[in-house]
Amino acid sequence: MMIESRCGILCSSCGYKEEMGCKGCVHIDKPFWGDGCPVKTCCETREHEHCGQCGDFPCELLKQFAYDEAQGDGGRRIEQCRCWNQGR
Repeated sequence: MMIESRCGILCSSCGYKEEMGCKGCVHIDKPFWGDGCPVKTCCETREHEHCGQCGDFPCELLKQFAYDEAQGDGGRRIEQCRCWNQGR
């Protein structure tokens, strides 16, 4: 099983991966789109591989990202974290 992101985004199917040369948040210090990602920072501070390992999962911060009107994915990333947490 390969963890592609902290929040559950499947980087392998993201259009920005190739376009922006993004290696995914597990392999970079900061995202291409800004100075930092609060979800990545939170997850790494708690020493989790991904958000699904957190006792607060799914937290309000992750829900905000997952259901954001402009950049959200309707909660698919939350479900992906659940799958990773179950070893799928």
